[in-house]
Amino acid sequence: MNQADLTDQDPIFRLKGNMLAVTVLELARNDLARLDRQLADKVAKAPNFFNDTPVLLGLEQLAAADAELDLGALLDICRRHGLLALGARASRPGDIQAADELGLPLLPSASGRERLLAEPQAAEPEPEPEPVEEAEPAEAPMQPTLVITRPVRGGQQIYARGGDLVVLSTVSPGAELLADGNIHVYGPLRGRVLAGASGNAEARIFCQQLTAELLSIAGRYKVAEDLRRSPQWGKPVHVSLSGDVLNITRL
Repeated sequence: MNQADLTDQDPIFRLKGNMLAVTVLELARNDLARLDRQLADKVAKAPNFFNDTPVLLGLEQLAAADAELDLGALLDICRRHGLLALGARASRPGDIQAADELGLPLLPSASGRERLLAEPQAAEPEPEPEPVEEAEPAEAPMQPTLVITRPVRGGQQIYARGGDLVVLSTVSPGAELLADGNIHVYGPLRGRVLAGASGNAEARIFCQQLTAELLSIAGRYKVAEDLRRSPQWGKPVHVSLSGDVLNITRL
């Protein structure tokens, strides 16, 4: 065997597994117009984060008697809101055929380990401020810091609109914290944390134990696969944004 043959046999790729979590967009009924409106409301909470977000389309909950789904239109709605469909799960023959015709990979049905994220359990909504007549428009005031003393469990979403968020307990895997300002976590952090959700690049994240699934400031983010490579993994950290780069430093 000559040198050229030996060189040709050198591996140039590797097959690797990872634990990257993918959000499932699960449809309860075939109503794309309502889906379009509700997705717009959801994405409006964090407009800079939901850019090119990978999702899996969960179609297996659609009733057999429900109308045929226009899967192409569903993909258009997802793209319009910054969601990239990686594949689909389906049980109805028509949906399976549509996915096959569109080249959308079909994945196995859901496991029991998935947690509900579509219906956030957030803090009580804040009352609308009464209008005040002023000679000149004033800047919108910052809202008081939202303090959470209980554990934030998987599937819960806490959103501090217009202010900071402080969590004094554990944040479980599958939980999601969002704030337009800073986020402080004084217990183990294992969920997703999105500070500066409305685009504030000066927002910061502070936590006592970094084991998060995702960290994001103003739409720039790192997932657990990247975070585990950091020497700060599992330690108290301070996270800030410099340009497009998240800086993670030891507290």
